[in-house]
Amino acid sequence: MVMNLPTAKGYKKIGKYLIDQKLTFLDFWEEQIIIHENQDNKDLIKQNGFLMYQIITNSIIDGFSDQDIKRLAYKVAQERADANINIGEFVYNVNLGRSIIIKYINLSGFAQAELQQAIDLINKQFDLFCYYAVSRYTEIKDRKLQEKNIFITQTHKDRLAILGQMSSSFVHEFRNPLTSVMGFIKLLKNQHPDMPYLDVISKELDQLKFRITQFLHTSKMNTVFESKNEDITINVLLEEVIDFLYPSIVDGNIQVSSNIDENIKIHGDRNELKQVILNLMMNAVDAVCEEGNQRRISIDTEVEVDQIAIRISNNGSIINPDTLEIIFEPFYTTKKLGTGIGLFVCKNIIEKHNGTINCVSNESLTTFEITLPIKKY
Repeated sequence: MVMNLPTAKGYKKIGKYLIDQKLTFLDFWEEQIIIHENQDNKDLIKQNGFLMYQIITNSIIDGFSDQDIKRLAYKVAQERADANINIGEFVYNVNLGRSIIIKYINLSGFAQAELQQAIDLINKQFDLFCYYAVSRYTEIKDRKLQEKNIFITQTHKDRLAILGQMSSSFVHEFRNPLTSVMGFIKLLKNQHPDMPYLDVISKELDQLKFRITQFLHTSKMNTVFESKNEDITINVLLEEVIDFLYPSIVDGNIQVSSNIDENIKIHGDRNELKQVILNLMMNAVDAVCEEGNQRRISIDTEVEVDQIAIRISNNGSIINPDTLEIIFEPFYTTKKLGTGIGLFVCKNIIEKHNGTINCVSNESLTTFEITLPIKKY
């Protein structure tokens, strides 16, 4: 698109006036522009100002193509994006130049009719210049942000891959002797039922086995333990978890209440789903034990059409909204000795079973809700 002013002598005089006053106007502009000494390239800013002024004066005399404006705007946008400089100062400096030019040509003594068309053209060029520069700058910054997010995501995947390799080595080196130790503990309990501390040792070994299983799920090592899906009665599964944690519940003086549908069944991997419930219950125990008031945990189930909702609630400390947004991310933990993989594993397992998991927290309760498809007959 080419825009032209009439080439009457009046317009030529305005263009010549701007050319003659170029150094005066540019010097006045340079004295007032915003420049950050440690960030901005002052010479480059002056050069771009000179180019813009040249486009303005040429357009009044000969007409211009908006491609000239676009090329300069794209150049400036790229320079500021590469230097990681805010675009706000650029917009201010551009509009400062616009104000100076319009102010002084209004005081130049030219006829108002001649001035108005020149001013309209000048405003049009400055508007286009700002539009092209800011739009281009935004595109460049968005692209850089997207590239950074891709890099972060890839780095995150690399960390998970490394964790998977570590878990693989850990499992092969540790699980076999652990199984042997657990077997000998059972033999000792059968042969010497009154020997002290065997129950404590057995519980601790079960906890250790549970932590190893978490790393297995994090590394997604399905080749080590193939999923074995079966019909599972939710009530039985939850009772098994409560029985397992009974010593911790008694020791913490925790009141546990439940309202569980005894007949509902789901289809899935018993060990995986048991790990999810166990993880959420252990977190609930830890949460209420940090509080000095009455410690309460409740487990409720609710049938919703073709799925069941399992809610595990506790009256521990509130989880702030920022934490809730990333609570299921790997390696994030609020515990001093936490690994940050427990809830990440829970999410993966539940999603593998075509379910969902989420958390809500307020001053009264923190609730983790799991939804799973009901077994259909």
